[in-house]
Amino acid sequence: MTTTRIRTLAEVAVPGAASGVVAGIIVAGLAALVGQPLGWAMLSALTLGLPMAVLGGGYGMLVASSRVRLGVFAPAAIYWLVGFPLARLLHETVTPYLLGGSLSPPEDLLGFLAYQGLVSLGFAVGFIWLNERLAPRWLLRIKDHNPVAHQLFYTYARQAEEMEARRRRPPGGPFRGRGQAGTTATGRPRRT
Repeated sequence: MTTTRIRTLAEVAVPGAASGVVAGIIVAGLAALVGQPLGWAMLSALTLGLPMAVLGGGYGMLVASSRVRLGVFAPAAIYWLVGFPLARLLHETVTPYLLGGSLSPPEDLLGFLAYQGLVSLGFAVGFIWLNERLAPRWLLRIKDHNPVAHQLFYTYARQAEEMEARRRRPPGGPFRGRGQAGTTATGRPRRT
């Protein structure tokens, strides 16, 4: 892969990385809210936000390289099922160490990872939602000089047009009240 191609993909991955940074900022805010010292909160933002930004950027690069389709939940869920627990493990291990403690993982490592795996599904939903809000605006800004962004932007635009067309269709579809072959007028299957 050429340097230009990597730079092109990395530029498209910015919204995913930004979504990871937002996760770190939220952690800092929550830590401060529960009464942790400001230094602890800022360090938590760094030790979780940085891995989440890297993982979010990685997900953005998968989308940019067409390995993952836009807006599809299953790939994001699988990606974060692995990535989120690892980021949380890093956060849980490194933060106390940087504050003068020991560099040791949680006592019940398997339980910790299993719980983080469950939480990752909720994070994947939030990540997809935030990424789908940030990406089109970012792609619009860079599409004139980035061919991958150009392609992805118009993919977003096509999806939005299709969703709008579906929303405007009358309920029941084109065969409403007339019945389809093999169905009654209400759309129920005919009994034979």
